[in-house]
Amino acid sequence: MTINERALSSRRSMLACMSATLTGTALIASCGGEAEPTKPPAAPTAAPKAEPTKAPGAASAPTTAAAASGVVAITGPFEGEAKTLTGAGATFPAALYSKYFNEYNNLTKVKVNYQSIGSGGGIKAISDQTADFGATDSPMTDTQLKEAKGGEILHIPMALGAVVATYNIPGLATAKLKFSGETLAAIFLGTITKWNDPKLAADNPGVKLPAEDIVSIHRSDGSGTTFVFTDYLSAVSSEWKTKVGASTTVNWPGGVGGKGNEGVAGEVKQTPFSIGYVELIYAVQNKLGVGSIKNKAGQFVEPNLTSVTAAAAMAASKVAPDLRVSIVEQDGPTTYPISSFTWLLVYKQMTDASKATALTRLLWWGTHEAQKFNSDLSYAPLPAEIVTKAEAMIKSITGAGKPAFPGK
Repeated sequence: MTINERALSSRRSMLACMSATLTGTALIASCGGEAEPTKPPAAPTAAPKAEPTKAPGAASAPTTAAAASGVVAITGPFEGEAKTLTGAGATFPAALYSKYFNEYNNLTKVKVNYQSIGSGGGIKAISDQTADFGATDSPMTDTQLKEAKGGEILHIPMALGAVVATYNIPGLATAKLKFSGETLAAIFLGTITKWNDPKLAADNPGVKLPAEDIVSIHRSDGSGTTFVFTDYLSAVSSEWKTKVGASTTVNWPGGVGGKGNEGVAGEVKQTPFSIGYVELIYAVQNKLGVGSIKNKAGQFVEPNLTSVTAAAAMAASKVAPDLRVSIVEQDGPTTYPISSFTWLLVYKQMTDASKATALTRLLWWGTHEAQKFNSDLSYAPLPAEIVTKAEAMIKSITGAGKPAFPGK
């Protein structure tokens, strides 16, 4: 199953009104709303919708809202809720959150101001209580949770996405390269330095790879995307695990840094013979090559809705009650091995009742009605069993000591 490029033009009119800043300034729901005093750069154009054909043995895409309780629906404004919420964090889901927050503003008149500053920034913002919510693709550690200033923090999943190996090889723009985990690790360790290395050639029979130096590009900021990518490399390469490890920031053996998913994609686009890692939509938007990755079953799998959903389905039974989980390198012939949840981070006990009401309604809508927007932006919807667990978390949130979610 491949990305349908023809679908891109049909979505541009829908996405023309999306204003998302992906360089660290506010991403504000603004379509149909008040004009902002300064116009930020546009968010990435929506990635084309995946083809409906399902790979053999793949999990079916879940119907989340219907499969969960499906009773409560957010249908409009609610008296007494705050009219503005602030959030900060991951660039991985920034394009999706631009759509979410615009649609939610139209529905409820609640404006959500979101700064896409990276998962590390999102964890710091919620921990320091400088935002109403954080956003991350890397679950907070036990130590980070313990050190947070405002008490217990909940991880509310919003979507699933794919971190992809993206490359720029002049003359091979249409080639669909394949990478094993060991080969990817060796590239970023600096032990594979040429595109025509025998190990790369073995993964790509019939492709005439150039005898050019590889330029590796990585994130320079604290990043959930980096955590997902290095978590995967640690799972498939003992050398990577020992020398570098998995974290939102690591000591890269070499290469060039870029800020945010958009920064890495931009560096790859302007640097011939380079390779980097980004969330899928950023590679598609920049018309860069996207590699197929060898999974645990030995199959080279493309990143798409079916393969990401298959990874989530394989991991569903292993998810901890707090929903902090890594789903890289799952079993199954159709799973994409560099898949991840992305979460919003919220305090379980909030002191501002009006903000607690507004935030719980946003979270409920995001895990239910908003899931219909995921696939058009190349994110997979949440499995039904995850939605059910998220519902219980949302209902547990309090504002000024009282249950915050009003049930509508």
